[in-house]
Amino acid sequence: MSEHFDVHGGARLVGEVEVVGAKNSVLKLMAAALLAEGTTTITNCPQILDVPLMADVLRSVGCEVVLDGDTTYITTPAELSHRADSSAMGKLRASVCVLGPLVGRLKKAVVALPGGDAIGSRPLDMHQNGLRKLGATSAIEHGCVVAESDGLHGAQIWLDFPSVGATENILMASVLAEGTTVIDNAAREPEIVDVCTMLTEMGAKIEGGGTSTLTVHGVEALHPTEHRVIGDRIVGATWAFAAVMTRGDLTVTGVNPHHLDLVLEKLRLAGAEVTAYDDKGFRIVQADRPRSVDFVTLPYPGFATDLQPFAVALSSVSEGTSMITENVYEARFRFIEEMIRLGADARTDGHHAVVRGIDRLSSAPVWASDIRAGAGLVLAGLCADGVTEVWDVFHIDRGYPHFVENLNRLGARIDRVATQPDRS
Repeated sequence: MSEHFDVHGGARLVGEVEVVGAKNSVLKLMAAALLAEGTTTITNCPQILDVPLMADVLRSVGCEVVLDGDTTYITTPAELSHRADSSAMGKLRASVCVLGPLVGRLKKAVVALPGGDAIGSRPLDMHQNGLRKLGATSAIEHGCVVAESDGLHGAQIWLDFPSVGATENILMASVLAEGTTVIDNAAREPEIVDVCTMLTEMGAKIEGGGTSTLTVHGVEALHPTEHRVIGDRIVGATWAFAAVMTRGDLTVTGVNPHHLDLVLEKLRLAGAEVTAYDDKGFRIVQADRPRSVDFVTLPYPGFATDLQPFAVALSSVSEGTSMITENVYEARFRFIEEMIRLGADARTDGHHAVVRGIDRLSSAPVWASDIRAGAGLVLAGLCADGVTEVWDVFHIDRGYPHFVENLNRLGARIDRVATQPDRS
């Protein structure tokens, strides 16, 4: 049995919606708990499918994990297993972030290669090269990343690309290494800063969070802590795009608007009126049909690749022609194939897509290939005539807590339906 959403077109979203903890942060924070014996408490956790999957990964190496609403308790024993190869690994891309903590604390790890979204290749070369610089051996054997060391030591590490995952793994491996590690061309995302903040609360010595150079002075041991996850900027941006696409009026709370400076500026150019409320949220109002805007995905503080499907969806109903350039994940444009089912006038050429806006899309069955593509198709369905069926909605549930309930409360009509798809 499969589930799909019936999305009724023509909605205008109005009201207030709260953003909870960031998916791209909480999973890494859970992995960081492996670095300290005892019970670590993480609050403001999003109630999404990926959190219990990560809990299963941690249990597989010996942790006790209790999920209590938006609070997660992780008790890490003195004796951990170095093998993280549970079945949950194949369902969760972020599961590879246990590699750094295991190597850092145990000096060895066997971590199953991750699964997750189908958005393009995600090689682990930079993760492995970073561990090698720290003094570990690393290879891929029998579907696992295998790393081992007699003792990690500080090193100067340059990343060819500011990879979030590589930055996190090298960072978490280095906090217990002997000496000083410098990570140059490090990722600068707010979620990286969140991990640095929690590690510092645990006793790590880290300088440069939020900049392209991280300096880590190794310590002998860390201790458990209690930490609150930052608000999810990608979910916050999703609501911002939803307001503009449906010509709505939404107040979004629980997220720092400065984490979305470029996104909100792009939406201002599309015609939105945006009011930011310090670090607590923002209001976004769109009175008329949005105007076309060009988008280029880049590492933070650039426009996030996670938001590219929403850029395409917005462009498909905007006045004028937009150019969208994808510089991070080559398979993100799979989303456009589904948008064309909805009548979008879009063409791709390598890393570029040209989208000519039309006044209204037309309903059709569509399939989500990843979390953000799924949410983007739901928003597109709100701008289509008739009822759009969105399939493979388990992807959406992995990243958006209470997505349907929130949309319906804001004025949409979306039904979750359990049935079998007909792909003939």
